[in-house]
Amino acid sequence: MKIAIIDYGASNLQSVFNALKKIGQTYAVVRKPEELTRFEKVIVPGVGAAGSTMKNLIDSGFAAKIVNLKKPTLWICIGMQILSQFSEENETKCLSVIPGRVKKFSRVLKVPQIGWNKVSFKKTSPLLKNIPDNQFFYFVNSYYLDAPPKYVLATALYGIAFPALVQKGNFYGVQFHPEKSGDSGLQLLRNFCELC
Repeated sequence: MKIAIIDYGASNLQSVFNALKKIGQTYAVVRKPEELTRFEKVIVPGVGAAGSTMKNLIDSGFAAKIVNLKKPTLWICIGMQILSQFSEENETKCLSVIPGRVKKFSRVLKVPQIGWNKVSFKKTSPLLKNIPDNQFFYFVNSYYLDAPPKYVLATALYGIAFPALVQKGNFYGVQFHPEKSGDSGLQLLRNFCELC
C-alpha cells in the first residue's frame, strides 16, 4: 500500500521521506490532484506561511480536491493550521475543514516556538496507539489553531494550552513534526499508515 505525499511547492518533503523509509513504508510524491485516487492515504507536509501555502494549494488544484477526500489524511504543521477557517498569519482564508481560527502566540513569548514540547493526550485515538502520554515532540510554530475541544486529541503548553493534534473524521492534523520527533513520531506515522 502506498502513501501519497502531496508536493504543492511549499513543503519540506525530505524529512517525511526519511521517516517513512525508517518504518518501511512505501510512498509516492503526488504533484497533480487527479493522482490522489490511486492511493489509500495522504500526507500533507508543510513548512512556511499560511498565505503562500493556501495560494500554492489553490493554484495547483489540490485545495478543491483534498477537502473532499474520504481517505485518511495527515496534515503536518502549517498543514494542520490551514484546516481552520481563517489564519491571522497573512489574514488568510483557509480550508474550513475544522471550525476555528489560527492565532499568533503572545508577544511575551519567544516566537517561533522551536524545539521539544510535551504533548498531553485528551482523547484516545488509533493515531496514538503505543505512544505513552506526555511524550515530547518537535515543534516549530509561531501560530496555533484555536479549535473547539471536540476536535482536539492532544494539547501542548506554550504560554497557553494549545491543540497539538486534532481530528475531524478522516482528517488528522498535527502541529508538531512527527518526522522529526524520534521514536514517538515514527510510531505516530506508523499508526497513521495502519489506519483502516
